[in-house]
Amino acid sequence: MNTAQLYILAADLILFLHVLFVAFVVVGLVLILVGKGRHWSWVRNPWFRTAHLAAIGVVVLQSWLGMICPLTILEMELRERGGEATYTGSFIAHWLEAILYYRAPPWVFALCYTLFGAAVIASWYWVRPYGFDKRSGNA
Repeated sequence: MNTAQLYILAADLILFLHVLFVAFVVVGLVLILVGKGRHWSWVRNPWFRTAHLAAIGVVVLQSWLGMICPLTILEMELRERGGEATYTGSFIAHWLEAILYYRAPPWVFALCYTLFGAAVIASWYWVRPYGFDKRSGNA
């Protein structure tokens, strides 16, 4: 395997991690909401819930600061070093455009991320996580 192929493989691994991150954020909220109705105690795990809230919090903050995700930047750098074509803008914007032919200004994505983040925050009140203390029995 030559150097260019290693860069491309590394870029593909970063892309896979990025997809997993997005899935964690999106599917995580769906599972929290479904889990309430199905009485899944794991959706109230404070570690899972804190990680989930932090994940969408980072996305919202980056979008309002006009930052491109570091995973996107790293993936594009690796692809460029591997001799592959790269894309501009954010990961989500690129794939929405590629899959759905959807174009929108950056503020639309920031607003969508913010609304999704608000839904995650609302889920903390609707599906309360267990406490971190040992007395709850669910730490």
